[in-house]
Amino acid sequence: MKKLFIGGLNFKTTDQTLGEAFAKVGKVLSSVVIMDRMTQRSKGFGFVEMENDDEAQAAIDMYNGQELDGRQVVVNEARPLEKRF
Repeated sequence: MKKLFIGGLNFKTTDQTLGEAFAKVGKVLSSVVIMDRMTQRSKGFGFVEMENDDEAQAAIDMYNGQELDGRQVVVNEARPLEKRF
C-alpha cells in the first residue's frame, strides 16, 4: 500500500470523484479531500491510498502536472506526518 499526496485540487473535487479518477490507474484503497474544520470547505489537497507501489507510480506518472477537474495538480508520494509543537 502506498499513500499519495494530491495538491492543487479544485475546491469542488470530492472524496468520491478523487477516488474515481485514480481508479483509472489501479485499485484505490481510500481517497480523502482534506476539509477546513471551520468553513467545511476543501483545503485544496487530499490523499489517495493505492494498493501497491507500481500502481502508485503509475498514478504519479499519469496525473502529476496534469489537469484534474479543471486544475493542474501535483501528485507525489505522501511524507509521514511530522510532529507539531
